[in-house]
Amino acid sequence: MEFFSELEKLLSIKNYNDKIAQSKKFINNFYQNNFEFYHNYKIVTFAPSYESFCKVVAPQKVPRRRGFETDLKKATLIHAIVHIEYSAIDLAFDACYRFRNMPIEFYKDWIEVAEDEIRHFEMLNALLNEVGYKYGDIEVHNSLWEAATKTPTLIERMAIVPRWLEANGLDANEQIIDKLKNYKNDEIAIRLIAALEIILKEEIPHVSKGDKWFKWACEKENLDSEKTYFDIVNKIYQNVSKKAHINVKARKKAGFSCSEIKNLARDEVKCD
Repeated sequence: MEFFSELEKLLSIKNYNDKIAQSKKFINNFYQNNFEFYHNYKIVTFAPSYESFCKVVAPQKVPRRRGFETDLKKATLIHAIVHIEYSAIDLAFDACYRFRNMPIEFYKDWIEVAEDEIRHFEMLNALLNEVGYKYGDIEVHNSLWEAATKTPTLIERMAIVPRWLEANGLDANEQIIDKLKNYKNDEIAIRLIAALEIILKEEIPHVSKGDKWFKWACEKENLDSEKTYFDIVNKIYQNVSKKAHINVKARKKAGFSCSEIKNLARDEVKCD
């Protein structure tokens, strides 16, 4: 079997149950060293695989996530996170597919990320089903996948997907957990907190892997990594607002320097 051609088939699957099943087989084959690598295999672009079963709308038109008192409110929050995790599976596989002639460790890192994201997706999708909804029942946006289309180079992709989007998730995850603690007698809230705590712990190494390969790419091009990071972020997302909440501990574990963290924060943060 050939690695990139099999990834192309995987990224083209539209049914999410089929994609999860085939992804597990692919990952197992990778760990068993069953692939050959033809790095000259033609690279193509993909439409978001969820377009066939999700209604895609502009980010500002996605239902607001407020409260957790009703099944619909529960589903609105859980569905949004399910969509993030599903998109993250494709983003991890796309990094493997799109960037060629990399050390085998690069492919291993993003296969491991995809494996984690599959587990996160299944965990949250089961909760979504329990409140009477399925993935695709609520509108979603394309912002995560659009980030892939805007980052054709390795250095841009590593800056934006793991070091910007996933790192922002480290901040948001902590805030969601804190809000859910207001529903301490709600069984779904308790289980969602437990799931998010697992995800937060496991997303730190994902960001760290992105940090490693971003700095690897910067070093190869003799670039200052901190300046390059902010240059890329400001190029892709113009007029970026400073962050009101920063998960300093998680970001430091993932490879962010204190100067980067302070540059991202709206208010003064303690980082040493």
